Amino acid sequence: MNEWIVRLIEQGGYLGIFFLMVIENVFPPIPSEVIMGLGGVAVARGSMSFWPLLAVGTLGSTLGNYVWFLAGDRLGYRRLQPLVDRWGRWLTLEWQDIEAATGCFRRHGQWIVFALRFSPFLRTMISLPAGLAHMNHCRFLVFTFAGAAVWNAALIHGGRWLASYLEQSGTAMDWFVGGGLVLMLAVYLWRVLTWKPRG
Repeated sequence: MNEWIVRLIEQGGYLGIFFLMVIENVFPPIPSEVIMGLGGVAVARGSMSFWPLLAVGTLGSTLGNYVWFLAGDRLGYRRLQPLVDRWGRWLTLEWQDIEAATGCFRRHGQWIVFALRFSPFLRTMISLPAGLAHMNHCRFLVFTFAGAAVWNAALIHGGRWLASYLEQSGTAMDWFVGGGLVLMLAVYLWRVLTWKPRG
């Protein structure tokens, strides 16, 4: 299974990585850890290069986060809340989550946009409060790009380190990676199916 997934990443090339990273930041179930981690495996194998992979992955992350930023900036609280109430099940978030993230943004300032790029759960969600607060667009893009670059570089290096274990452990690592992907999808489906808004 590992080999199949890595080949998909390699065949999609840098453009494929870019689109996957955009989608990952717009729609929850596709984790950047898998995309950039397996990109790192491709770097270790010589089919991709570190700097182009980092560049396209980071641009994809930034664009995906900018979609959420623009949603908050253009729609505002009054028009955004009904959308979240209606589609929150599929995004696995509700308005209270956005209010909590907005409170975090107000308490810690605009640097929180950079800092939360390293958080698996909040790095995308913080883009909405930044947009709702009408943060300067250029500053948002710079902070997002910088934070995403650091995170993606760590994931690529982790993938390069993982590559040696993929070669040595074979079937065991197949089960580990495949099981991880199935688990992440199962958690998302469980959250959708058992969704009960707190409000």
